[in-house]
Amino acid sequence: MEELIRYLINFLIDSPLHSNLSSTIGYTRDTTLFSSYKIVIIPSPFFNNDIYGKSESLPTLPLKKIDDTPILYGEPTFENIEGTLVVHADLLASAYFMLTRYEEWIRTDCRDIHGRFPGKESIAYKENFIHRPIVDEYGKLLRKWLREKGVAIDEPEPQIAKIYLTHDVDQPCLHRTWRGLAGACRRSLKNRNTEFITAIKTFLGDVYSDKLFTFPWIFEHDKDFRQKTAIPTEAIFFFKSAKIGSEQDNPCYSLVSDDIQLLFRLCKKEDSIIGLHNSYLSGKKHSLVLLEKKLLEQYSGQTIRYNRYHYLRSMNPMDMEYLVEANLTDDFTLGYADVAGFRLGTCKAVNWINPATKKISNLHLHPLTIMDVSLSAERYMNLNQEDAFTYATKLIDRVKEHHGELVLLWHNTSLAGEPRINQKKLYTDLLKYINA
Repeated sequence: MEELIRYLINFLIDSPLHSNLSSTIGYTRDTTLFSSYKIVIIPSPFFNNDIYGKSESLPTLPLKKIDDTPILYGEPTFENIEGTLVVHADLLASAYFMLTRYEEWIRTDCRDIHGRFPGKESIAYKENFIHRPIVDEYGKLLRKWLREKGVAIDEPEPQIAKIYLTHDVDQPCLHRTWRGLAGACRRSLKNRNTEFITAIKTFLGDVYSDKLFTFPWIFEHDKDFRQKTAIPTEAIFFFKSAKIGSEQDNPCYSLVSDDIQLLFRLCKKEDSIIGLHNSYLSGKKHSLVLLEKKLLEQYSGQTIRYNRYHYLRSMNPMDMEYLVEANLTDDFTLGYADVAGFRLGTCKAVNWINPATKKISNLHLHPLTIMDVSLSAERYMNLNQEDAFTYATKLIDRVKEHHGELVLLWHNTSLAGEPRINQKKLYTDLLKYINA
């Protein structure tokens, strides 16, 4: 437990693990130890064995606040005892709750049709802080209190620390396979249009004429952004590798096809990273994670370290164990599909902590900040062009304020055209906003 507490404190105050700064903060009710610390956080009953892991350990709503910052456990009261600031708000339990997806672990009966925990069912959404990284706000409070106690601790610069421009390759092409051709034929007969003629030309021609093959546009704009920005930036393309999947995994594509091999070469040329988009089916049949990783490594010729679940289908916090077993080092799944925001309460990479065992792993979780369809889809946020830009820029501003990571997800399919939002314009407008 002590290792976990030290990790949480270091994460909150944004201090390296080898730093001694965490030793200035205690987590104890033992009054004889108070004088050993500059700040003492009084533990709530959250970690007690008799309630931990049970529904009665969930926070009581409405939440109490320190100034404007919601706290999930404890009381927003303070004491100064012989020079030590004693904080009755249990910021460590509150941070742990968010970082571990504890709510999703406990509320197993709350899932959507894809087995995902809905963002709109979360405490963060219900208490109106889904758009705020409150764990990082806790850290800002702790650093402020430490400085007031004479501890030299810097406040991170209000700038984005790193950007990940990510793209899920769910359906690379529309008319380049026999399946795609058959679909075009059915639609042409049903709608009495000329799609089948276009499909034949695309099928017999080259991939660049395919409607969904927007990758040249993506590479161009990502490259342009990376050349202009001073912020460290990585571009990642997540590929599916399942040969046979569920209905939601369709269309499955062949990694040995000329079109996918071309994409692999373009990723290498443009210095973009190839990651695993493990299948919808693997969200339930976990043995597929390692198999799909090996297939992608075999046919891409790359060592695969990065992962994102298809449909963001990480159904249970413990599912991350299968990524660890597959030697994946970084996951980019953790945003809600139905609402953009801070699912883990932070905009910083955090080591996955298994809530069942309280063990800290070496797997890094990179919170997904904004996904294109979260903003635009009628079943999700259903925003128009202007409101989507406004909402997204507010999230970007929060990341900048807390010196966090910004993880964007735009699909090649949405960039081919959506009825409600011009996703090409939104994406380019957001990249310009970041660089402004």
